[in-house]
Order: sequence, then C-alpha cells, then structure tokens
Amino acid sequence: MKYRNDKYGNALSVLGFGCMRFQKKVGRIVMQETERQVMQAFRNGINYFDTAFIYPGSEAAIGEIFQKNGIREQVHIATKIPPALIRSLEILDKLLDEQLKRLRTDYIDFYLFHMMADVKTWNRLQEMGIEQWISDKKACGKVRQIGFSFHGDTEHFCRIIDAYDWDMCLIQYNYMDEHTQAGRRGLVHAHEKGIPVMIMEPLRGGKLVNDLPARAEQTFASHAVQHTPAQWALRWLWDQPEVTVVLSGMNTDEMVRDNIQTACDTQVGELTQADREMLAEVVRHINSSMKVGCTACNYCMPCPQNINISGTFAAYNKRYAKNKAAGLKDYARLTAQYAPASACIGCGKCESHCPQSISIRAQLREVSEEMDGTAVRILGKTMGLFKK
Repeated sequence: MKYRNDKYGNALSVLGFGCMRFQKKVGRIVMQETERQVMQAFRNGINYFDTAFIYPGSEAAIGEIFQKNGIREQVHIATKIPPALIRSLEILDKLLDEQLKRLRTDYIDFYLFHMMADVKTWNRLQEMGIEQWISDKKACGKVRQIGFSFHGDTEHFCRIIDAYDWDMCLIQYNYMDEHTQAGRRGLVHAHEKGIPVMIMEPLRGGKLVNDLPARAEQTFASHAVQHTPAQWALRWLWDQPEVTVVLSGMNTDEMVRDNIQTACDTQVGELTQADREMLAEVVRHINSSMKVGCTACNYCMPCPQNINISGTFAAYNKRYAKNKAAGLKDYARLTAQYAPASACIGCGKCESHCPQSISIRAQLREVSEEMDGTAVRILGKTMGLFKK
C-alpha cells in the first residue's frame, strides 16, 4: 500500500474504505462478509475508514469489527454529522457521544460536517459557537481533526475552505466531475492552503464501471494501454499529487483485492496525453447517453411512496446507454418490488437531500412517461408473483 500524509504528517493509505455500501440483507449489514472485507483491507495496509452518522448500521459495524480484532489504534476513523441536526451545541455534544458509543472508541480521528453546500451553513455554526466547541473537543481528545464533506459548486467550496483553518475536506471528484462540484480548481485551492483532500464517488456510484455506453466500452478496449474502467478511474485520481485519500465503497472480496492492487501499482504523473484524450472521449460518450446524473448514494431514500429512486434512474440510464429492452427489463424487475415512478406525489422530500441537486420529481415524471407502459407494469407484476 502507498501512503500520503495528512496535515500533521500522519501516513494515510491512498485507498480508503468507504463504509456506506456494506453488503446488506433485509436492510441489515451482513457482518460476517463485512468483517472479512474490512480485515482483508486492513491486512493489506488500508488504515483510513470513512463512515457517517446517517449511514444505517455503519458506525456500529466498524466499531464492533475494530474492537473485536483489536486494531482501533492502528486505523483512522472518519465520520460525519449533518449540520441540519445541530440545533445547539448541547445537541451536538449528545450526537458526538452517541457516535463514540457506536464506534466503541473514545476519540474520532477525522470529524466532518456532512454535506456542506454553501458558506451560510458554516456561518450559522459559527454564530452558535462552533469554533470554541471544536477547540474544546480537540483539547479533551474526543476529536483529533475537523473537516467537512462538500456537495455544491466550486465558488462555494473555495469560500468554505477560506472561512476556517480546516484540517481536511472530502469532495466528490472523478474524471466526469473534473470541472463540476468542487472540481479541479477547488482541489488545487485546498491543496495550496495545505488542506488534505479526500475523494468520494471516484466511480460515480459505479456509473463509471457498470452499464457504460457501448461506445465508451469500445474506447477503453481499443486503447493502447489496457486497464479495467474501475482501474482507469482510480489511476486518474492517484495520478494527481493533490489527492490524499480515495474512498471506495467496497463490498466484495474481489473489489477489495483489485482496488488494493491498483493503489499499489499507480504512480503520480503516470498518465500520458494519449491516456487523457482517451478518457475525455469516454466522458463525451457517457454524457451523450446519460439521462440522470444519479450516483446511487441513496440520500434521497426512503421514499414515502416506496419508489426506489436510484434504481429507477439506473434503469432509465441503461435504456439509453445500452438499449431500450435492457432498461425496461431492469425497470420491470424493480417495479415488482417497489412502486413505479408514476407513484410520485411530488412531496419533494427526496430533492432536499440530494447531493447532486437533481430535479428528482421532474425526472420521475419523465421516467413515468417513457417507461410506465402497460406491458412493463404487467411484466413487473408477473415477476413479483414468481418471486413470491
């Protein structure tokens, strides 16, 4: 494993374990498989694990695994708290104590304010006295470093970076988002101020691997240098010295092995101009076929009407990226268990939580118009009967 330093010289593995997408069965984390994968990662040098208060069961799972295997002092835990839950510093104290309890630890290495989108959120926390709170928690040892995760545009990111002496930050960044969200300019701005930058959504929720348009697959296949789409996406990130840690939501043994190997193999500055031109062509093909820029983070869930929003958008994108029949088949399978897009009542709850600022209600109406045909509904019900 390779390592890059944080703000205080601590060596962090360039590959971090994103703990949002642990394998689940009937809504519960499958602990045996999760422990095996987490420990496989640890034994191969991964020492950075990222979770959050709102990831169901995640904090408790890694707390249990680290305690059971006696490795807490050898790993770095990053967890997050949504500013919307912070109504007072007293409430924040209780939330932090709950997270410490879940994690079975008395300190958190990296504590992040979750999904900050603009500087107004930080200003509200400042008025509440958050800077003194941070100082107190660092002094007593409950929090070692403070940061934030970001979903917004470059200008707001730079303003937040400049508003406080942050220890680190977490941004969505990949070869599709090079000039959106915080973007390359935000990455460099933070790096120039000495702030380590951790990366989430390196594969855009799997969109840079699964269901790629045929033309994008052909572009990869015809390139002189051969790597898998996942390897290209990760190599593009580790090629940049401004990137500190890349998080991957690994939930299979194969994924853990492959990502570790890629992390060990990649060198800063290894991508050639031909490689960059190839990836730019892939981006053009993806953009030409993508209907909805959903990363399947599922922050929009649960839907009060039982619509599987990310699954619906995945089927819709597949309809255009692959072919109509493949998308309809996936959608039919989905509606055997969940409500169709037409069930949306426009409450807007989903949109208030979407990091990508997707107009979910409008997109669901579009999906309904194109995919909620009689044949699909009948197929979905039939598949549901066979499932039962």
